[in-house]
Amino acid sequence: MPVHPNIVFLDFETTSKGDLDISALQALGALKTYPVSEGDEIIERSEGVEIIICNKTRITKEVLSALPRLKYIVVAATGYNNIDLDAAKARGVKVSNVRGYSTTSVVQHVYAMLLAYLNQSQTYFNETNKGKWSNNPYFAYWNSPIEELAGKAIGILGFGTIGQAVARVALTFGMKVIATHRHPERDQAQDVRFVEWETLCRESDVLTLHAPLNSSTMHIINSQSLSMMNSSAILINTARGGLIDEQALADALERNQIQAALLDVLSEEPPHIDHPLIGLPNCMITPHQAWASRQARQRLVDGIVVNIKKYLGGRHVNVVC
Repeated sequence: MPVHPNIVFLDFETTSKGDLDISALQALGALKTYPVSEGDEIIERSEGVEIIICNKTRITKEVLSALPRLKYIVVAATGYNNIDLDAAKARGVKVSNVRGYSTTSVVQHVYAMLLAYLNQSQTYFNETNKGKWSNNPYFAYWNSPIEELAGKAIGILGFGTIGQAVARVALTFGMKVIATHRHPERDQAQDVRFVEWETLCRESDVLTLHAPLNSSTMHIINSQSLSMMNSSAILINTARGGLIDEQALADALERNQIQAALLDVLSEEPPHIDHPLIGLPNCMITPHQAWASRQARQRLVDGIVVNIKKYLGGRHVNVVC
């Protein structure tokens, strides 16, 4: 393999807005970066390259068939459902992802949303700016309920690296932690009770999703699971939008079947402006940014560098195909 291969990063601006150190990546070969690549641009910009780096750009069977020199794909993310793995395997193209880089950032965002909602932070920020506190006869002003985390039960779907980190923070807040786990005997956790999915829905005051999206988890939040949740329950999703049947959730929120949904991901991104969840008063949506702290994005670039260095040395790490 070439010592300095041709490398293309097809959607670089999904990772960096010019605020990251990519010198180590540039040193690995002849690197070309593009802000985003769509349609015919994907093949045109990848012709003659040995290594593709992409975050969400779709690498289909058609794309792979048109790139005979392609040997390696590095997904600039943990999730890799944008790559046709069967087609890659058939053509002998290795695929790696980057793992663990966003854990701290995602966990921070989970609690940022939850605390902002329970503390009514946006409401009080707006009302202070409107003069409500200044015109209040008392030293303190509040007219919306503020809730504590202590004593509440947080249910965690997916007890991997992020789920476990969410649990550790929850325990410091004095929350009760319950979780689902495919192999509970493998990851025994003090003060965490492992339960079945139905029990998780019924007992969680806060239900947070940290599972991968696959055939068994697609729309795991649906009308049936929502009907099992408490009317005071809060749903959080920072994983994948497809975990939720969004119309079913919108219907449940409009009926106050659950208290609120705090979402960082949707099934279609960016969403259409008339998406059924956008604008609901009990649905807080952030634009898929939970993973995107500067430190997390730098760790992502560093992880890409590690993967490519290992590949150039004749090894493959973080292989998904």
